[in-house]
Amino acid sequence: MKNTAETAQTILKLEKLNLHYGDKHVLKGIDMEIAPNSITALIGPSGCGKSTLLRCLNRMNDLIESTKIEGKIIFDGKIDINDRRLDVTQLRRKIGMVFQKPNPFPETIYENIAYGIRIASKAPKSEVDDRVEDALKKVGLWKEVSDRLKDSGMALSGGQAQRLCIARTIATRPDIILMDEPTSALDPISTQKIEELTLELKENYTVVIVTHNMQQAARISDSTAFFYLGEMIEYSATKMMFTRPTQKRTEDYITGRFG
Repeated sequence: MKNTAETAQTILKLEKLNLHYGDKHVLKGIDMEIAPNSITALIGPSGCGKSTLLRCLNRMNDLIESTKIEGKIIFDGKIDINDRRLDVTQLRRKIGMVFQKPNPFPETIYENIAYGIRIASKAPKSEVDDRVEDALKKVGLWKEVSDRLKDSGMALSGGQAQRLCIARTIATRPDIILMDEPTSALDPISTQKIEELTLELKENYTVVIVTHNMQQAARISDSTAFFYLGEMIEYSATKMMFTRPTQKRTEDYITGRFG
């Protein structure tokens, strides 16, 4: 499926991307361009390849045995993410990941954020303190936790823990934030906070989000890609996809006729 989303600029470009897990062909010839400072939603039924695609963008699939990838993912116009010579640790600092289930480190709230900053930049303590505070403010947590930074991050509520994980991601100053169903385990109020935060994040970051929630995709994304059985069936501006999809399978999915 050819990319039909209109992008004035491109921060990620996928060219004929194929992925196999052993004999299973999971992603099939994906061509796609993602614009900077935008939110791109990946939708489709379970097992269609959308989370696998997300993990391709920062080489998380390297952790799965028998993975074979063909094609290119060009980051920032010059870096081929699939180049085996690439420093994957550095890549994941530029393209961070927020997972489906909040996964704070078993450390203090402060250390959850400070650790990555120190590893990435060897910043002095005063700068680390400032960046921890800044990250917590950006995710709306500072007022809630500023007086208990020495408490365990594991003690936070689900919504707070997910915002902490987002703060941990942005503290290392990435260009792109990948989100794999970040609200699926959260209550409606926490979900709303994460959605509002995601909309704010695109001022400074590019966001790619996997979601099963059609209303969420419609509310927060600029572009949406619909996947089915490893193929990208349609990719367009979100408003167009949800009002005038060009493919019948897309229309059937977003109207609940299958999937």
